[in-house]
Amino acid sequence: MGGAFGQIKELYKLQKEARAMQKKMKAIHVTGKSEDELVEITINGTQEIEEIEIEERLLSAEEKKALVKGLKQAMKDAQKRLQKEMMKDMDINQLKGMLGS
Repeated sequence: MGGAFGQIKELYKLQKEARAMQKKMKAIHVTGKSEDELVEITINGTQEIEEIEIEERLLSAEEKKALVKGLKQAMKDAQKRLQKEMMKDMDINQLKGMLGS
């Protein structure tokens, strides 16, 4: 019976740590830009979009293709910046823990 209680206690501890980590990740914000810098996307550490800025001239039907391309580029740039930001915050022990070492 003590084993089951220990497992429940460990599960609760892991859930608490996961919530704390998610809260920490939501506090991280990075902004990515399209190559022409006409589109900017700000995301948080869980990759949720927080804000999108679009240059006025891309908001016409004729510019739809350029807008879509800019959105994709800005999102990719934001994700790349987020990876770099998160790697700065991780220490080697966290990485080992995630890898099960």
